Amino acid sequence: MTPVVPQRRGVSDAPAWRRLQPVVTFVLVVLSIGIPLWLVLVTAAKSRGEALTPDLSLPTEWHLLENLGQVWGDGEVLRASLGSLLVVVPSVIGVLLFGSMAAWILARRATRLNAVLYALAISGIVLPPAVVTVVLLLRQLGLAGSAVGMIGVYMGIYMSTVIFFVTGFVRTIPTSLEEAAQLDGASPMRVFWLVVLPLLRPVLATATILVCLYVWNDVFYAFFVIGGRLDTLPLNLFRVASAGLYLNNWHLIFAYVILMSLPLVVVFAVAQRKIISGITSGAVK
Repeated sequence: MTPVVPQRRGVSDAPAWRRLQPVVTFVLVVLSIGIPLWLVLVTAAKSRGEALTPDLSLPTEWHLLENLGQVWGDGEVLRASLGSLLVVVPSVIGVLLFGSMAAWILARRATRLNAVLYALAISGIVLPPAVVTVVLLLRQLGLAGSAVGMIGVYMGIYMSTVIFFVTGFVRTIPTSLEEAAQLDGASPMRVFWLVVLPLLRPVLATATILVCLYVWNDVFYAFFVIGGRLDTLPLNLFRVASAGLYLNNWHLIFAYVILMSLPLVVVFAVAQRKIISGITSGAVK
């Protein structure tokens, strides 16, 4: 008897909905991301009269560079950018440093106490911080309305995100590398700095983008903690959009949004490969 060889189903034999699934997903992504981006771009390029009612139509004449230049000068974007950097850079460095240290200990010491501490550490991802309590605490410490207080708030809020990503990544690193360094006489601190930290670059790139995205665009916590004593880009946009300068001037507001978003777009474009590597290696494993 001739053996019956089972035939493999090809791509053409798959159900129609499976073949259409990637196309539908791509269309949905383009619609959900592309339409808002297009609305921002074309509105920022219109004149004041055309931008009174924002829509997806093209401007009759492009005024994008002119509007960006006006926003840069009248909106004090440079001063607000320096204020944002004053808060974002220390917040990101601090949360990455302390978060990666904590994640290394939690990943390497498998005890019941560390399991409980890890659960508490990542609980901040789903549990929102109590804004009123945070503001009252900062007032008691004399840090309300200061950049130091805002940096502490951001580090406390996003420490859970960094610990979650880095802990999963550390567990994929062979312990033999750390043991070899310890046999050579390296202290735990030197092991972390010379062995562990360089291997964390992909996941730290991912965490950097996420934390930068949250902190750079934050207006809620900054409004309550800083209270207008320090200008950041979102707070400055809120202030000028509420003032007479930008009132109903949607072309200037959207031009401000473009200027505010450009640094994050550049950073993401440069580090996108490491971001994807960090997500797949750290969060999945």
